[in-house]
Amino acid sequence: MRTLAQSFAPESVASACGIAPDTIRTIARELAAAPRAVIYGRIGTCTQEFGTLASWLVDVLNVLTGNLDREGGAMFPKAAAGARNANGTSGRGRGVRLGRWKSRVRGLPEVFGELPVSCFAEEIETPGVGQIKALITLAGNPALSTPNSQRLQQALGTLEYMVSVDMYLNETTRHANVILPPPSPLAHSHYDLAFYQLSAHNVAHYSPPIIEREPGMLEEWEVYLRLAAILGGQGSSADINLLDDMGMATLIQREVATPGSPIEGRAPDELLAALKPRRGPERMLDFMLRSGPYGDGFGAQRDGLSLAVLEAHPHGVDLGPLQPRIPEVLRTPAGKVELAPQAMIVDTDRLHAQGVQTVERANGQMLLIGRRDLRSNNSWMHNLHVLTKGKERCTLHIHPNDAASLALGDGEMACLTSRVGTVEIVIEVTDAIMPGVVSIPHGWGHNLAGTRMRVAAEHAGVNTNILTDQEGMDPLSGNAILNGIPVTIEKASSRIYPDVS
Repeated sequence: MRTLAQSFAPESVASACGIAPDTIRTIARELAAAPRAVIYGRIGTCTQEFGTLASWLVDVLNVLTGNLDREGGAMFPKAAAGARNANGTSGRGRGVRLGRWKSRVRGLPEVFGELPVSCFAEEIETPGVGQIKALITLAGNPALSTPNSQRLQQALGTLEYMVSVDMYLNETTRHANVILPPPSPLAHSHYDLAFYQLSAHNVAHYSPPIIEREPGMLEEWEVYLRLAAILGGQGSSADINLLDDMGMATLIQREVATPGSPIEGRAPDELLAALKPRRGPERMLDFMLRSGPYGDGFGAQRDGLSLAVLEAHPHGVDLGPLQPRIPEVLRTPAGKVELAPQAMIVDTDRLHAQGVQTVERANGQMLLIGRRDLRSNNSWMHNLHVLTKGKERCTLHIHPNDAASLALGDGEMACLTSRVGTVEIVIEVTDAIMPGVVSIPHGWGHNLAGTRMRVAAEHAGVNTNILTDQEGMDPLSGNAILNGIPVTIEKASSRIYPDVS
């Protein structure tokens, strides 16, 4: 790490990050000397050209300053369910394996079982063996959220068949042959299986349904099992309870065969019987809770956790503050923290080769970044009046100095052009953004024909992904480059009004 960092002295990066060298040194020394400190990064550091490198360096700083896995620093929660680093043999594992297969057209490597969404459109457009001809979407809105989204919108229109599970006829589902409506979110239970793996305190909370489903409406998990049966050649009349049992049996068999599991070696049939009469997600959740790190182990721990316990505690169960968990959480072959893995070293060489660059702002050229509004989460919340009322929030943030040099006024229209697209958007002059950088919030652009979202169409905004380039991505993660997009800016000649036909 010392060798890798030597050529990135504060003087060499100050102009790019807009922080003076002495200030950088002061921040570093205060961080190192602080009795408790933590460095945190998320979407802003991830979705750019060197996203994996930047995210890794966040962890490196926590390690080098002694702030990894200690109180007041970066710690690892121990979730009650679904945490693969809480059961089984701790301290060692197979490590990370990437690039096990590649995309058909561009040969992009898989990462954790997924291919980059940047290659989605070309996999639909390009004929040949393996061409995508059908699609199932589950609530997502890739027609707005993918790079060069206009290209993907055109590609979706060429699919032979498309099914969407969604409550909206939106920019994506307008292409579907069939839209299967799920129940209201208030009509099904909820347990936050994903975010408890990232929580700042160990807790478990289960929310039961608070309204009844409409008569004849399937549970969401039943919809998915019917789709799975159809895709598996069993037809729409297949017994979904049998499919549910098969999935549950697979989960149980894996856990009883896991060395170190609280239920290692137990009889699967005995455990399956103990979960009755629950079905679907509640049955799986009950199993994961009972076989998890706080669970009752199906009788082994009298006061252990189960779904019945959570149901009896409607405000949740406090499982205690985070505790140091290294080496328990490690799953590396060496059983140690791999501070400088080879993939990161190679990507540092890529950064060296490119050099620390600043954007040439002549002729209106700047860098475009995204942002998220407090009342907006992706594209999901724009069809609710209470969340869209008030002043216009899909605006172009630009620093006063840049606005003055380009003769752009607050409230006027600007025209932004990237390599792949052009948009027009209302200007909001603000010193909250760095000179040389402009910002558009993501998730907007509800002006496409064929949708049925009246409120969203009245506040259509601009789809920033018209400007993002499908050719650009972080090679380690496959993430699209959504921040740091070169654009040119000029005053728009005319205003674009939403097309709500």
